[in-house]
Amino acid sequence: MACAHLDDLPITEPTNVAGCEDCLRTGGRWVHLRMCTACGHVGCCDSSPNRHATAHWHDAGHPVVQSFEPGERWAWCYADSDVLKDVGDARYRAYDTA
Repeated sequence: MACAHLDDLPITEPTNVAGCEDCLRTGGRWVHLRMCTACGHVGCCDSSPNRHATAHWHDAGHPVVQSFEPGERWAWCYADSDVLKDVGDARYRAYDTA
């Protein structure tokens, strides 16, 4: 069964484009970036020491993140452990509909 959260992904602007918001605040480091599709929070992936994208899901309850890496076009739903393979490039999605 496909994840219902992935059916209606909003076009969300990132709240930060410099890196993981939480790592930048604390001096941490990240491996890859993920953007919350509900609010635009940019956090680090689960391969990063602090796993801020997953922490944001637990804290905010926003289940879907999208890769914030250049050229990557997939999203992940934490709630349903499901992937959507082609949702567009998060860095440019806000401009795809123009």
